Amino acid sequence: MNYLAHLYLSFGHDDVLVGNFIADRVKGKQLYDYPLGIQKGIIMHRKIDAFTDRHDVVKRSKSRIRDRCRKFSGIVTDIYYDHFLSSLWLQYSDEPLLQFTRNCYKTLFRYYFIMPSRLKRILPWMAAGNWLYSYRDIDYISIVLKRFASRINFDSGIENGATELRLHYQELQQDFQEFFPELIEYSKGLMEQPPHLAHVRQLFSNNSNY
Repeated sequence: MNYLAHLYLSFGHDDVLVGNFIADRVKGKQLYDYPLGIQKGIIMHRKIDAFTDRHDVVKRSKSRIRDRCRKFSGIVTDIYYDHFLSSLWLQYSDEPLLQFTRNCYKTLFRYYFIMPSRLKRILPWMAAGNWLYSYRDIDYISIVLKRFASRINFDSGIENGATELRLHYQELQQDFQEFFPELIEYSKGLMEQPPHLAHVRQLFSNNSNY
């Protein structure tokens, strides 16, 4: 999943939200450099991604665009799902999306000092442009994917993502609406697990891919 979904699935817990945000930049035993609540967010992020990647509905979404987005169909699908979450936001939250994103940035800046260096560089730009909110706009997605493509030194197909979203919009939205309630329930189950260190270590060791 992409940023907006991970932050939403932190369910209002600031330390978990921070962990969810930084998780992709935290490798191996770096996990234990962070407080327990942030550790929990990092592990939740990893487990959410694993659950997403193996889910049949998500695989179906990827298959819809694989011919044109090729090996990047997974990344593009993650962005699509953030688009649908933002577009259908009021089905999943009583808090307006704009307010939610502003609160997320405030929380992230409070924890700025503990963030990996790359995220320290990205966060000010992210907040200034409100990337989280902007995924509502397909034209914005097109710009993002073309930027990705410009940094790749082969014909990736990722720049076709916005066109594919328009072409398969209804089917992809239906995929999202079928999948996301299951992900919410799975994530709530992760939140209910106790946050003490022994349990966190057990969660980490059980996911040997990280």
